[in-house]
Amino acid sequence: MRLLERMRKEWFMIGIVLAIAGAKLEPSIGVNGGPLKPEITVSYIAVATIFFNSGLSLKTEELTSALVHIRLHLFIQIFTLAFFPATIWLFLQILSVTPVNEWLLKGLQTVGCMPPPVSSAVILTKAVGGNEAAAIFNSAFGSFLGIIITPLLLLLFLGSSSSVPFTSIFSQLSVTVVVPLIIGQIVRRYIKDWLERTKPPFGAVSSSVLLMIIYTTFCGTFSNPSIDLDKLSLVVILFIRIPMLKIVFAGHEHLSLISVPLLIYHPVQILLGSVLVPTIKSWMVSRQKGVKLTRPTV
Repeated sequence: MRLLERMRKEWFMIGIVLAIAGAKLEPSIGVNGGPLKPEITVSYIAVATIFFNSGLSLKTEELTSALVHIRLHLFIQIFTLAFFPATIWLFLQILSVTPVNEWLLKGLQTVGCMPPPVSSAVILTKAVGGNEAAAIFNSAFGSFLGIIITPLLLLLFLGSSSSVPFTSIFSQLSVTVVVPLIIGQIVRRYIKDWLERTKPPFGAVSSSVLLMIIYTTFCGTFSNPSIDLDKLSLVVILFIRIPMLKIVFAGHEHLSLISVPLLIYHPVQILLGSVLVPTIKSWMVSRQKGVKLTRPTV
């Protein structure tokens, strides 16, 4: 009985293991063009579901109050799109004197110049009890900024320039992030009393969608022949935090090598992030309790 209770409590971690194992056994199911059609079900439907779910669960006042946290937003965007790319560049100067493949290093710099994936950033923030409204705003805003800033950073650090299809990327982000969030907020206004009375499992819904993203991401990773690299290069990429690449490096003979860090980064990010959720959540709970205990009583 205690084992079943433990399994129910840790269902998400068990789901991650099963998703990765399933992807390893039969990766063709979850690759682009496969039966699950992740290019549609994940890129559009899954991401839209996450933000509709967030719009439905978040109080409107929480979203509006998040918008005025200017210092927080500045810190996150500067850290993500300025400090982090520059730090990666300095670190890669050291790695450049090692036997690690130079095109993998260029791929790492490319990953460092990109904003984080919006879906996993929001879900992991929600899972640890963080400020979901701020995560939504910064994920969406960072992605829109990335349309302009990422090519400029790549030009600065790698000398690579490109013509980015701003309209199509902007449209996809609007359809999958902004519109579902607004619709969720509108629907919430009409069923607010029911939501507060029944308290639907919003967190479980988002986590279930994330499991699907994890599965299809690892399907793509396991089925990609570009992962067949020398051990030193692969180990270095794995231990360093690992469709704009195809635009920036279109027709480049080393595109497959440049793409490897991005292919590895996403699964590693969501895997490590999910594993760290219980630890960070416990830390946040203890911090919140400490703040309450230190507040003066009136």
